[in-house]
Amino acid sequence: MNPTLEVLFSPAEWRALSAGDLTGTVCVVVDVLRASSAFVTALAHGAEAVVPVASIAEALEQRARRPDVLLAGEREGRRIGAALTGGVEFDLGNSPREFTSERVAGRLIVSTTTNGTGALRACAGASGVLVASWLNVSATVAELEGRFGGLAETARVLVVCAGTGEGAALEDTLLAGALAAALAVALPGLELLDSAEIARAAYAGAREDLVGTVRRARNARRLLAHPELRDDVAFCLQRDRFPIVAGLDAAGWVRRLPAG
Repeated sequence: MNPTLEVLFSPAEWRALSAGDLTGTVCVVVDVLRASSAFVTALAHGAEAVVPVASIAEALEQRARRPDVLLAGEREGRRIGAALTGGVEFDLGNSPREFTSERVAGRLIVSTTTNGTGALRACAGASGVLVASWLNVSATVAELEGRFGGLAETARVLVVCAGTGEGAALEDTLLAGALAAALAVALPGLELLDSAEIARAAYAGAREDLVGTVRRARNARRLLAHPELRDDVAFCLQRDRFPIVAGLDAAGWVRRLPAG
């Protein structure tokens, strides 16, 4: 058997990962709108790391242990405020445009989002976990090419789409398809499973008008309805703005990884 590429489209699929064997698996977590885009932006602007946590309570526990951390995150797309925390206003939301070098350089960020941070934590047992967005798609492909060029037959790439609510997200599916299309060329021995072929076909049909297609997605429509968030959609669809590799370290923190 050749190395394989598979795509998980929804939370029900990635929540089941903890019960499986992820030996020899590199997970690529995708949450285009907006967690993976925000984390890549933060690292590109000099953040020390992003600590993904599942809940607001866990984020507040991290702040209690380390008062210097920045708290970031969203619920229903909006920055977490005092009404959800018992009085603590989060420093940042989930908009990548907030993660400027002035705000995040040298800082440790603790983040909790509706789906993205949960997807990252679900992959904790994998041999490697990368964080992908349109902002760093080519760097991610190059990293996977380097990792999988000499790996064993049992190795696999698992693209984990964070999804929207409990369902699939169009914007995540399209990025998964772009990854599948690029990896099929970069790694000729890679077998695309049916889920990867579905994503690749979706991307092929949308690539000529990616922005227009994504604007019809549920997540995009929600962001576009809020004047302060609507520019996030265009920001997150910038291809290769930050040519960096991002992924989990041994502690489960998202860091900028050395290329290659």
